[in-house]
Amino acid sequence: MTRLALALPDGHPGGDFLVIGARGGDDLSPLDPARTQVQQGNFPDHQALSARGFHVAPQVEGRFDAALVVLSRAKAQGRARIADAAARLQPGSALWIDGQKTDGIDSMLKDLRALAPVDEVHSKAHGKIFRVTIPGGDWLPPDWTARPQEIAPGFVTRPGVFSADGVDPGSAMLAAALPDRMPTRVVDLGAGWGWLSAQALDRPGIEILHLVEGDHAALDSARDNIRDPRAQFHWADARDFTLKEPVNGVIMNPPFHDGRAADPRIGGDFIAAAARLLTGAGRLWMVANRHLPYETVLAQHFGQVREISGDTRFKVFEATAAARGAARKGRR
Repeated sequence: MTRLALALPDGHPGGDFLVIGARGGDDLSPLDPARTQVQQGNFPDHQALSARGFHVAPQVEGRFDAALVVLSRAKAQGRARIADAAARLQPGSALWIDGQKTDGIDSMLKDLRALAPVDEVHSKAHGKIFRVTIPGGDWLPPDWTARPQEIAPGFVTRPGVFSADGVDPGSAMLAAALPDRMPTRVVDLGAGWGWLSAQALDRPGIEILHLVEGDHAALDSARDNIRDPRAQFHWADARDFTLKEPVNGVIMNPPFHDGRAADPRIGGDFIAAAARLLTGAGRLWMVANRHLPYETVLAQHFGQVREISGDTRFKVFEATAAARGAARKGRR
């Protein structure tokens, strides 16, 4: 039995129910999809939940009778989700909070006990779920509400996005290694809040740049940060993103975590996507953590691969001759 099943042993509690932050594989079986709306801005999770029959949107509107918030790794994002859910509920309504110990559920329980009535605490599978009864008035600290944060002149981020507190050092190394003149048609796979794309647009050559990002909040930040008419924004899973016409440049700093779990296969899927997007003469510029074994995957998809920059933490690759790698040669 999952934590949500422990919290809702009789199934859907009645009325309209809001869920914020559920992942694609999370158990929501006690809830009636016809009376439940899910707020999820991560594109793969959004698609998975939609396929299960839930109404899913990056931003859900309206009022609700009860709600569930699933915590994330980022404390600021968890607080923002709670503030968002609480603002949709009437005093006396039930707000359930669910999370793993590694996502700070114990400290959140302590914080909320000091702010509102808390009961129905259930522990299972290295986590907890508990119920908050919404009090009247402004009961949450004002800084819990999500707001764009300016972290550098002209750049804002939102709670929970990758590298929300500053420029990722891997991206900074990749930007420094980009050529003085960029190709005409470029894709930034996993563009985040747009800093790397902005650096590329500062160089001559680009006529169109596609920013592809699966985190809706990060993409909203990128829209705020880049007003250049050459930029086009795509909320999509970079791993299966396609365009009608190939491009001659791809830049990327791919993730290698799914939640808290390290999964280097994600970077491998990014490499395969880059190869599909590029012309044979096009070039990929990619940064990765030094310990990640991407050389073999790059060689499978590109005929020429070389490390052009790096230090003890990161390595930057340039690759060309897409679709002429070792794996494809072996199939001929």
